[in-house]
Amino acid sequence: MATIEKISHIKSKGTGWILGALTLIVVIVMLALGQWWGREPVQFNILESAISQAELTAESHTEGEAPSYEVLAADLPLGYTYTATLAHIADTLLNKSGGYISNDIAPPGVFLDNVPSWEFGALVMLRDATTALRNHFARDQSQSEQDPDLAIAEPYFYYEPNSWALPATEAEYEKGIQALHKYMARLKDPGASKKAQFYSRADNLWQYTEVVIKRLGDLSTRLSSNASSSNFAPGLTELELEDASGKVAAKVPWMEIDNVFYEARGASWALLHILRAIKHDFHDILLDKRAMRTVDVMIRELENSLTPTMSPMVLDGSGYGLFANYSLSMANYIARANAAALDLRDIMNRG
Repeated sequence: MATIEKISHIKSKGTGWILGALTLIVVIVMLALGQWWGREPVQFNILESAISQAELTAESHTEGEAPSYEVLAADLPLGYTYTATLAHIADTLLNKSGGYISNDIAPPGVFLDNVPSWEFGALVMLRDATTALRNHFARDQSQSEQDPDLAIAEPYFYYEPNSWALPATEAEYEKGIQALHKYMARLKDPGASKKAQFYSRADNLWQYTEVVIKRLGDLSTRLSSNASSSNFAPGLTELELEDASGKVAAKVPWMEIDNVFYEARGASWALLHILRAIKHDFHDILLDKRAMRTVDVMIRELENSLTPTMSPMVLDGSGYGLFANYSLSMANYIARANAAALDLRDIMNRG
């Protein structure tokens, strides 16, 4: 009898060890996947992306040294690089490491709150740029007919970002990408039954810049409110503060500091590529208005805002303390990009 009890005890102990080992393995795998999926996408070359989507090759040029991307990009029609950049941004949201995570309902994606914040920031910039393409860049004037493919593409990107079924968010965004590709194909095809248009005019760029100014201003304000030391007197416990204009701004809760920071990172990443595309497709008007340097300033500040972080968590130190304050650093770069955007708007609005 004692022998049977001893065997039973050994078996139960062995089962416990097996379950413990399996649990440990699952935890390690989840942590590894979370670390991989939580990486921010790298920047991409907008000209290389546009050429790849247009399937241009060196064979289309004379023999000799392989042409550069700038030479190949000269074969692209106006507006192609801008639209290809939007399609690439959307494709990155869906196919980066871990795929699209905002609508995940299973681990480890459901625990990665920073990645959905990043995705939402990039998505907002993608929506604004697609709306500008549909309502301004692809229309000759306010009374002109809208492009049929862009009228399809834009609403798909406004679908709710956290739907996991019936239909899934990824399926709707993929339809938006396909509609952008159809518009791009018509841009490149001079014999299309309904030729696609793209107008790189100062008034069109001015209208889009107005939206960018509001987005950057919002992010800068929220990042400043993010910091625990920002505009607060010692001992102040209220979750509100007054900004420079005297209006009451909501203090971001401590647990949401990283969410606002990563939303700003995603928005900066997407806007950086959009501005590079604008610099290419609006090249002539920017030179004519002497605004190229202003766009370069915006691009430089957004590049600085995407400097890799040295800490695994978002630090919230005081102004001259031992630790950095990531939110205030990010707010500084975005505020400077916003100041350049204000200059760009004024330049584009001049006669």
